[in-house]
Amino acid sequence: MQGSGGSFGKTVLLAVLLVLPGAACDGAAEERGKGDNDRKRITTGQGEKDTSDQSGASVERVEVSTLAADLEVPWSFAFLPGGDALVTERDSGRLLRVSPTGEVQEIQTLPEGGSGEGGLLGVAVSPDYENNRYIYAYYTTRSDNRVVRFRMGERPEPILTGIPVNTYHDGGRIKFGPDGMLYVSTGDAGDSGNSQDRNSLGGKILRIEPDGSVPPDNPFPGNPIYSYGHRNVEGLAWDSEGQLYASEFGASTWDEVNRIEAGENYGWPAVEGRGGEDRGYVDPITVWPTTEASPSGAEIMVEGSIPQWEGDLFVAALRGERLWRLELNDSGEVVDREKLLDGEVGRVRDVIQAPDGSLWVSTSNYDTYGNPVSEQDDRILRLAPAGE
Repeated sequence: MQGSGGSFGKTVLLAVLLVLPGAACDGAAEERGKGDNDRKRITTGQGEKDTSDQSGASVERVEVSTLAADLEVPWSFAFLPGGDALVTERDSGRLLRVSPTGEVQEIQTLPEGGSGEGGLLGVAVSPDYENNRYIYAYYTTRSDNRVVRFRMGERPEPILTGIPVNTYHDGGRIKFGPDGMLYVSTGDAGDSGNSQDRNSLGGKILRIEPDGSVPPDNPFPGNPIYSYGHRNVEGLAWDSEGQLYASEFGASTWDEVNRIEAGENYGWPAVEGRGGEDRGYVDPITVWPTTEASPSGAEIMVEGSIPQWEGDLFVAALRGERLWRLELNDSGEVVDREKLLDGEVGRVRDVIQAPDGSLWVSTSNYDTYGNPVSEQDDRILRLAPAGE
């Protein structure tokens, strides 16, 4: 269950390489309640001097630096073997290659046809990339959202089509799970009935083989649906035990993080936030008022360069203009929440752990609802131990 005060076992220190002005929010629905107990222990402005946590253990001091700048709504990351990242730009349709030193190279432009929240969204790299060279993308056309695969410079091959499309609630995150299957998050495309309709691909988390076929062990035979009853999922992350978590936009009251189980129903539109268990739905493991989140990308840090964050779930917040750190216990419950980059860099779209153990974070200040907070927007930021 959520922590409600008292001491917690992790204290993180954040040094500042950037001093940035405050940011604007998108003016969406006003807050209608209070979320779980949060403690703003660190942001990019506090600069504490302590070097140990409450147990006396040493902790890494974390610095924030700008890795790449002047991007156009960078929406998703995926790392290639060797450490370079593929980055999608939602509105331009460009696929970029960004090196760990910050060098940016345009690979190609994909034929997306989206508007509003649609466009070139998720990107994933084949687990067998060194042999098959496949890259996967999720993008909007005039008639649908779809998943394609291709090799650099080649024409995309559609492998999953017919995902409902609109100018909003287009989902779009794609990631390969530990099982080698491709997971695809979709939105309800403005029609909440899609979420409960197992004949619709909208408002779901989908699971497909790398060639687009349906895995034989999916919960509904012959159907790519893995879970349903979602409004708009934009974040997928797995812990070290292979458990899937997803971040989800609420309507006007509660945003969510859910622990995803095959075949389960997460309640939208009957339930927003908690309160659905007695009605056969799965409740989220944590919620926020919509003013504090609008959650997009998600990542769980595995063993890496910031040991005090290992096992923590990070969620990018758009309207909330911060990066949330969620501490999970062994049962997958949230026992602590912390605000990082709070109000310092504007809207935060995605977060991923790099091969060197650092965290890469993208801003989204040139999107439909944003305003630039820096002459360098949009940017990719890097969170890493001091000196690295």
